[in-house]
Amino acid sequence: MIGGRAPGGKPEKADGEPVADGAASPAVSTAQRPPYRPRRRWLMALTVFLLIAIPAGYIAISGHQSRDSGQDKQRAASARGLVYEWPSRVQRRIYDIPIPDGSTYVAHYETNSWESSTMFVQFRTSPDQLATFLESLGSQRAALSEGTVTIRPEEADVVGWYFGDPSRSYAGTVVRRSPTAPEVAITVDLTKPERPRVHVVSTTTP
Repeated sequence: MIGGRAPGGKPEKADGEPVADGAASPAVSTAQRPPYRPRRRWLMALTVFLLIAIPAGYIAISGHQSRDSGQDKQRAASARGLVYEWPSRVQRRIYDIPIPDGSTYVAHYETNSWESSTMFVQFRTSPDQLATFLESLGSQRAALSEGTVTIRPEEADVVGWYFGDPSRSYAGTVVRRSPTAPEVAITVDLTKPERPRVHVVSTTTP
């Protein structure tokens, strides 16, 4: 018999020999074998990825922080100048700078050290308000000395003021109400008499 069963009910090969017990066809053996899963390979790949990604992440963060730090330093450096807004009421009172109402282009800058504190202020105002400003400090319009700049060059450099232009007209005075009051140096640009530009450097000491 070809392809039948041998005596005893065992299947036969094509040549008539019975198939041995326990022997399976190749198809059955392959189906029963568990699939190959390279667990160690994906674990190694993950480890390599983390070893590369984590330092790269730190480098990126460090670079970003360094860039931000540089930008902060740049902003701090650029902030070493006038801020175009009114100083607070407390600052105006401490430094004895009664900016007149209606003033425009008001800007200020403050520095502090162990020895002294200084407020730089500039504004434009009217001739009448300039007189009011000086009177509020216990001075008067006539106290302004024509052609006099009372703000020192090293002080002007702090905020970028320049008083060396010969085409402009300046007048200045220094006011100090009492030995404990701030020293207020005032230089006024009178090139436009209808709208004088006032520069003030007020210094207090502990």
